[in-house]
Amino acid sequence: MKAEYINPFLESAKIVIEQVVQIRPATGQLGLKDIKFVENYIWIQIGLNGQMKGDIVFGLSEQVALKMVSAMMGGFVIAELDEISRSAISELGNMISGNASTMLYNQGVKVDITPPKVIHSAQTAGFNAKQALTIPLIMEGIGELDIQVLIAS
Repeated sequence: MKAEYINPFLESAKIVIEQVVQIRPATGQLGLKDIKFVENYIWIQIGLNGQMKGDIVFGLSEQVALKMVSAMMGGFVIAELDEISRSAISELGNMISGNASTMLYNQGVKVDITPPKVIHSAQTAGFNAKQALTIPLIMEGIGELDIQVLIAS
């Protein structure tokens, strides 16, 4: 697995989060981690097809998701992950992945993305737990968003 696969997603995430959440995230330590599904955590899974096959998964705690959605909605306090807030988080993943696929295309890598899927448990994820190239984005006052790239080939 190549570290350069994650760079377009990292750069795109920083840009999109800064635009819609109004916070410039700091970059955590790049690493290879086992994917673990835990309680009170959600993932946005987006499939990759074309020259890159696999999944990009954005992981965040429900509390971080609520804070991000609140910021996306102009500071309106969101108390629960309802249909609208799940849609907002899903669209955030879609925006990040869409921008990243454009960056990859500009580097000569043709990749298509699938619509985002919000996941609450390993059973609904549709992939077996495995290792992923992971980098956290740290958002001051909000928390962390993990970007995990699972590339099949």
